[in-house]
Amino acid sequence: MLIKLTEFLPFTSSGLLREPKWGHLKELHKAIKLCEPALVAGDPIVTSLGNAQQASVFRSSTDACVAFLENKDKVSYARVSFNGMHYDLPPWSISILPDCKTTVYNTASVGSQISQMKMEWAGGFTWQSYNEDINSLGDESFATVGLLEQINVTRDNTDYLWYTTYVDIAQDEQFLSNGKNPMLTVMSAGHALHIFVNGQLTGTVYGSVEDPKLTYSGNVKLWSGSNTISCLSIAVGLPNVGEHFETWNAGILGPVTLDGLNEGRRDLTWQKWTYKVGLKGEALSLHSLSGSSSVEWGEPVQKQPLSWYKAFFNAPDGDEPLALDMSSMGKGQIWINGQGIGRYWPGYKASGTCGICDYRGEYDEKKCQTNCGDSSQRWYHVPRSWLNPTGNLLVIFEEWGGDPTGISMVKRIAGSICADVSEWQPSMANWRTKGYEKAKVHLQCDHGRKMTHIKFASFGTPQGSCGSYSEGGCHAHKSYDIFWKSCIGQERCGVSVVPDAFGGDPCPGTMKRAVVEAICG
Repeated sequence: MLIKLTEFLPFTSSGLLREPKWGHLKELHKAIKLCEPALVAGDPIVTSLGNAQQASVFRSSTDACVAFLENKDKVSYARVSFNGMHYDLPPWSISILPDCKTTVYNTASVGSQISQMKMEWAGGFTWQSYNEDINSLGDESFATVGLLEQINVTRDNTDYLWYTTYVDIAQDEQFLSNGKNPMLTVMSAGHALHIFVNGQLTGTVYGSVEDPKLTYSGNVKLWSGSNTISCLSIAVGLPNVGEHFETWNAGILGPVTLDGLNEGRRDLTWQKWTYKVGLKGEALSLHSLSGSSSVEWGEPVQKQPLSWYKAFFNAPDGDEPLALDMSSMGKGQIWINGQGIGRYWPGYKASGTCGICDYRGEYDEKKCQTNCGDSSQRWYHVPRSWLNPTGNLLVIFEEWGGDPTGISMVKRIAGSICADVSEWQPSMANWRTKGYEKAKVHLQCDHGRKMTHIKFASFGTPQGSCGSYSEGGCHAHKSYDIFWKSCIGQERCGVSVVPDAFGGDPCPGTMKRAVVEAICG
């Protein structure tokens, strides 16, 4: 199973806001700040409000009062009485009352804007390629008996370490005549491994999130005389949490064996190995303008492992966030104008089961999974501050073997923006100075873009989610009017969630919500 940790954070990996998580967390922090005087005064007094409901009340010596009303029921709403007032609590939620009277926040009610982002094509590239030299050990290589741990050798200055050894095959080996090639087995502590025999790629294996250790096992073509076995071990760092850091390692630690010889099994683990840290392209600084000019580049090749690609491009117009669509590639690294964007790995697919998302109840890692069967990341952020108006250099090193013609630059823009606000969900704007304010829907397009269409609007009991809303059994027929009037042609707008704004109460006594989806153009 692969689930990006960043999916749970209020920011994307490129530093952009992840709505509605950002807005919901921001409102939580504001609510907790309002509670500060009483929260720091001491322990709460906890009282039962029902079978699965309770109140935790904090009081200070200056009589500041804060209440947290909990509904631990995973299925049903609950109406509770507290301080002589009634409160409606959604399932599996906590309401925050900074004055023990007014609800300013509920954990299950997300009133923040939801943006449906789309990636708009902003240009393609004309590529040249350069093949990494597989057989170049160079003056900085060294030899020793046995297998060495990778991070200790590379000092984490590169992801790559070559392990090379030589195997002598006698002329009377039976496999040379019967065609039954011997089996090479290489065991590694991870995280990826390419096997080359006599300069030809024989196989590739990758570890997983659950177990970065890996084993290559495959038949290899050897000839009589000396054969070269070169293993490119690729590390992507070590975990930063957990126990026994001193025991974690990477690289080929063995055993490495050959099966199917006249002698049976030959153990290569403790023979002499030659090591080379990093790639020739790294030593030549092919990612830089000066380094890329030091070699001859040819026509681009597809599905070729260990290939360097370069292209020049002009910065796209506008100020929208930019990204590279790397979905056609396998695994590697990206540089723009000599600066590293980082690693990419869209060839690794997320596993698991993606079903209906319901956060009610205790959380576990299998709840609300996303991207099942897809790349865990497809788009890679390009900082506009790194770009020149023209003549930018893009360099990619592809380990696996992808198709560079499928790479494109895209702009990240908000297509639809949505909001879902309950009528009883209050705003905290100027809470202390101006008193309690009614709930309000807030919508905002990206800078420079304005709302051009209201795709959906309903005050009542709408159903669905952003992009697929539908009316429920309760619906105010003038729901669209206020949003067309207040929002069309505007970059941002706000609408109070009160029945009068929507032409009256469509179903008195029923808890209602205002839901809207607008298009930014």
